[in-house]
Amino acid sequence: MIAIGCENISVSYGVDIILDKVTFSVNEGEKLGIVGVNGAGKSTLLNILSGYSEPDGGRVFISKNLSLGVLRQQVGYESDKTIFDELVSAFSSPDTDDVGNTESAKGEYISRVKGFLKNLGFGEEQIYNMPVSALSGGQKTRITIAALLLGDYDILMLDEPTNHLDIQSLDWLEDYLKATAKTVIIISHDRYFLDRVTSKTLEIENHKSKLYNGNYTYYAEKKKADREIQEKHYKDQQKEIARIEAYIANQRRWNRERNIIAAESREKMLDKMVKEEKPENLPSKIKLRFESAGRSGDDVLSVRGLEKKFGDKILFKEVSFELKYRDKAFLFGENGCGKSTLIKIIAGKLPPDKGVIDCGYNVYLGYYDQENQELSGDNTVMDELWSENESATPGEIRSLLAKFLFTGDSCFKPVSALSGGERARLTLAKLLMSKNNFLILDEPTNHLDINSREALESALSEYDGTLLAVSHDRYFVNKLANRMLVFGALERGRIFDYKGGYSEYLTYISKYRQNNDASSEIKTVSESKNAYLKKKEEASEKRRLAHKIEVARKEAERIENRISEIDAECQSEASSDHKRLSELFVEKNALEEKLMEYYELLMEK
Repeated sequence: MIAIGCENISVSYGVDIILDKVTFSVNEGEKLGIVGVNGAGKSTLLNILSGYSEPDGGRVFISKNLSLGVLRQQVGYESDKTIFDELVSAFSSPDTDDVGNTESAKGEYISRVKGFLKNLGFGEEQIYNMPVSALSGGQKTRITIAALLLGDYDILMLDEPTNHLDIQSLDWLEDYLKATAKTVIIISHDRYFLDRVTSKTLEIENHKSKLYNGNYTYYAEKKKADREIQEKHYKDQQKEIARIEAYIANQRRWNRERNIIAAESREKMLDKMVKEEKPENLPSKIKLRFESAGRSGDDVLSVRGLEKKFGDKILFKEVSFELKYRDKAFLFGENGCGKSTLIKIIAGKLPPDKGVIDCGYNVYLGYYDQENQELSGDNTVMDELWSENESATPGEIRSLLAKFLFTGDSCFKPVSALSGGERARLTLAKLLMSKNNFLILDEPTNHLDINSREALESALSEYDGTLLAVSHDRYFVNKLANRMLVFGALERGRIFDYKGGYSEYLTYISKYRQNNDASSEIKTVSESKNAYLKKKEEASEKRRLAHKIEVARKEAERIENRISEIDAECQSEASSDHKRLSELFVEKNALEEKLMEYYELLMEK
C-alpha cells in the first residue's frame, strides 16, 4: 500500500527550473534514498513532501491517518532545559484512565530516551546537566534525531542525518532504521549508509527524477549500465540515419525517376523511425589531480609518546606510530576521542603537551582543515586562490577554478557568501596549488556531494605521496585506506595500528572480539589457580580502592574550592549578569552532585 507519493511536482525560481514533473511513490515500510548533486533540488522536494512549502505544479498524496516526522539540515533548539528534560517533556500521556498504565508507559519512554541519547553519542553528564541552548549545531542535530525516532510517526523524512555522527552512532542508527517498520525517506551523500539502509533509490538529475528498485550500489551500477546501452543505441541509430541520408542525397543527385522514388521511400522510412533520445549531459564533476612535490624518503612521519590535555582532561596519551612512503592511513574513533586534535598537532596547528613529531627527508606537507578556516571571507574566490600563488596568470587561475566548478561570475563571489560545498571545493583548489608529497586531510568529504567525493577518491588513489586523514565517510575510507589507526579499538585513549584496509579491519576486530568472548566462556582453571587468581584480584582491588579514595579526596577538595569561587563570583561581578548567573548555577549544581558522590565514597572507606 502506498504511504506517500507525488505526481508531476514542478518548481521554478524565476527562469531557473529546479524540479520538472517529478513523480514517484513509496510503499509502507519501504526505505527510500534520494540522491543527486548539490543544488539538484533534493531538500526542495523534501520540503514539498512534508508540506513545508508548495510546488508550482503537481500534487502530493499521503495515505490517510499516516503522520510525518521530518529532520531538516537546519535545527533551531534554543531551550534552557537539559537534554534529558527537553526530550522527556515531549512525552504525551496515553489517553487512558488507568494511571498505572500511564506511569508505566512514561517510565518506558524515559528509559528509551536515555538509551537513544547514549547511542547517539551523549555521555551521562551531558544528558542530565547540559542545557540545550549550550549545544553545538551538531549536538542539536543529534537530539533532533533522537526526538524524531522517539516520536509516534509513521513516515520519517531525514535530510542528511549522518552529519555529526561518529561511527558507533552511525552503526546504531543504521540498525534502527533497517529494523523499523516505519516508512523512511533519506537524503544523504553517505553511500555506505544508503547501502545499509535503503531498498529504493530516487535520483534527481537535470531537474527530473528516476526511481531505481535497489540501494545506492545497485542504483550506481544500473544507471551506468543503462546509460551505456542508451548511448550505444543512440550512436548506432545516428550512424544508420547518416547512412540513409547519404543514400537519399546520392539518389537525388542522380535525379532519375527511379532514383527519386528510392529517395522518397527512404525519406518516409526516416520520418517513421522512432528516434532514440540523446542521453542528457551528466552534471559537471570537479577535476582533481594532486601534483607531487617529488619523492619523499621512505620514512615520512614518526610520532612518539604524544599526549594532549585540555585542563585536567587527558584527551590522549602515549600515541606512537610511523608512516612510510605511500601509506594511506585513516584515523578512526568516536567523536571527542581526539582525532582532529591529533591531526592539527601533526600539521603544526596545535602544540602537544608531550611527545615528539618528526617528518622524514624531503617531506612537504599539505593540510586540509574541515572547517575551511584557512579561507578569508573578505577575498573573492579568485583572489583567495591567487593568494596561494601570486605568480600565476589570471588565465591559469580561471582555468583551475573551472575544474572546481567556479565559472563566470562565481569566480568573483566573496568567500563569505559561499555555501559549505563551495568552500570545500575552494579549499581543495588551494591545496591543489600547493605542491606536496604528504597530505593531511581532516574530514575532506564534508559538504561534498557524491560526484565530488568520487572525484576526490580517484585523485587520492592516483596520488604518488603519503596520506593521513580523518573521515567518517566509510565508503571513502574503504576505497583508499591501507592503514587504520583506531582510537579505543582495544584500549581507551590509545591507538590500535592495523596494517590493512577498512573492511579487513572490521573482519579482524570482529574475530578478535568473538575469540576473546569465546575463550572467556570456555576457559577452565584448577582450584589452586582459581585461589591464586582470587587472591591476586583481591590485592588488586585493594590497590584500586586506595587509589580511588585518594582521587576522590583530591577531587572533593578541588570541587569545594571551585564552589567557593562560584559563590564569590555570584556575590560580586556576576550578581547583575543574569546569563552568567545562570551558567554558574548550572555548573554549581553539577559540581554539588559530583561532590556528594565523592563524599559517599570517602564515608565508605
